[in-house]
Amino acid sequence: MHADTRTGPGHVVVIGGGIAGLAAAHRLLNGGARVTVLEASERLGGKLLPGSIAGARVDLGAESMLARRPEAVALAHEVGLADRLRPPNTAGASIWTRGALRPMPKGHVMGVPGDAAALSGVLSDEGLRRIERDRDLPRTEVGDDVAVGGFVAERLGREVVDRLVEPLLGGVYAGDAYRISMRSAVPQLFEAARAHASLTEAVREIQAKAARGRRPEQQAGPVFMGIEGGVGQLPLAVAASVRARGGEIVTGAPVTELRRVTGDAAGAERHEGWRVVAGGRVLTADAVVVAVPAGAAAALLAAEAPAAAAELAAVEYASMALITLAYRRDETALPEGSGFLVPPVDGRTIKASTFASQKWGWIAEENPDTVVLRTSVGRYGETEILGREDADLVDVSRHDLREATGLTAEPLETRVTRWDDGLPQYPVGHHARVARIREHVGRVPGLAVCGAAYDGVGIPACVASANAAVDRLRGDDRLTDALITNPVQSLHGGAGE
Repeated sequence: MHADTRTGPGHVVVIGGGIAGLAAAHRLLNGGARVTVLEASERLGGKLLPGSIAGARVDLGAESMLARRPEAVALAHEVGLADRLRPPNTAGASIWTRGALRPMPKGHVMGVPGDAAALSGVLSDEGLRRIERDRDLPRTEVGDDVAVGGFVAERLGREVVDRLVEPLLGGVYAGDAYRISMRSAVPQLFEAARAHASLTEAVREIQAKAARGRRPEQQAGPVFMGIEGGVGQLPLAVAASVRARGGEIVTGAPVTELRRVTGDAAGAERHEGWRVVAGGRVLTADAVVVAVPAGAAAALLAAEAPAAAAELAAVEYASMALITLAYRRDETALPEGSGFLVPPVDGRTIKASTFASQKWGWIAEENPDTVVLRTSVGRYGETEILGREDADLVDVSRHDLREATGLTAEPLETRVTRWDDGLPQYPVGHHARVARIREHVGRVPGLAVCGAAYDGVGIPACVASANAAVDRLRGDDRLTDALITNPVQSLHGGAGE
C-alpha cells in the first residue's frame, strides 16, 4: 500500500485527456484534490470521438460500452447523461462466412460454444463433429496463461477459432487469436478451463454461473449501452463536470518532462512532489496519474521509473481504420440486425460492418431519410491495407458491402477515421507484465498509471483502471485487487467496433 500522498487537499496532475484520464480527474475531485489535466492533442476523448456525416450525429471511434459492468454506466449517470443512455435497437448480428451472411450463434463465450449445436450453420459438418471430440480428449493444461486460439483449436478444432473466435476477438483487439492471452482477454474462460478437463463443460459452467448471478432485473437487461448522440459524448460530459468543479483541463499541452522533486513545504518540512513541464508551463504536483498509451507512458516514466518504462515500451499496438458511409434511405435495403463480422480466413478486406441506423434508434429518429453504416479494416500485423488512400478504403468497403448485402447505391458522403496504434495487444503473459508495471510504479511515491494498456480495452475497463489508480494514490488497493481477481472482460459489441 502507498503512503498518503496528500491527494485530498493536494494538487494532482493527470497526464492524458482520454476517458481514463478524465475519469481519474473526476474521481480525484470527488476526493477533494485540486486537479490539472494535460492533453497533448487539441481535443479530449481519446478513442471516443463524436462526429457527423450527411448531417447525422455518429461515433467515429468506439460506439458502445458494456452495461453488465457498472463503471462506465455509473460515470455517465454521475455526469448527467442518465436520460441519454440507450440500449441497441437490435442485438442480432451476423457472420459473413462461407459465402453468406449467417446469424450470429448464441450460447457461446467469445465464440467458444457449450455444445456443437450452438454453432450449427456457421461451421461445416466436419467442424461440428470435431467439437464433439472435446469431451473425450485428455485435459489440456493452461498453466499460468495460454493463447486463446491455440488452446481452443486443440480442444475444439481450428474451424471454431477461424470462423468465430477470431472475428469476435479481432473486433475487440484488432488482434490475432493465436497470440491473444486467454487469461487477460477471456478471463472467465481461463478460470473455468483450469477447473474442467472439457472446454465445452467449462463454457456451460460459465453460462450457468452467469444466469444464477444476475439479479432478476438484469436477466433481460442490455449487455451493451450507447448514448444518444454517440458515446463520444461521454468524455465531453466528464470534462464539463471536471471544469464545473474547479478542475483545470489544458489541451495542446504535451508533457516534455516529468521529474520527482524535493522541496520545503509549510512548517519547514521536506516534501516530495513532482515537476511537470508541458506546453511551456512548469507545474508542481503532489501526485501524478499517467493516463496515456503505453509508448508515451514509457517515455514519461523513463527517468523516474525506468523498469516500468521498459515494460511499457514492450507493449505492442494494432492500427485500424473506420469507414463511415451515409446513404439515401430510399436507395438502401440492408439485412436485418446490427451488422456483421468477417472471419479473416474468408479472405475479405473488411473485418466488420455496423448498420448504425439500425443499431442505434436515435440515429434513425434524427435522420429518417438517411442510412448510416460503417466498416472497419486493419488487424495486428496488417500494414498494406492501412497504407492505402482514403478513397481506396472506401472503394474496398463498398465492394465488400455489395458482396455481403447487395448494396449498390452511391453514398451521400463518406468519412475515413484512422486509429494508428489504436488498440493495445494482450499477448500471453500480459497479466504478468501489468503486475510488474504496477509493482515498479508502486515503488515511486505519488505515481499511478491507468488506461487501456492494463486491464481491458473497453470503456468500463478504462474507467475501472482510472478508479483503481486514484485509490492507490490514497493508499487503498482494494479496487486494484478487485480488478486482478475479477478482470473486466472486453466483450464485442455485436458487429464491428
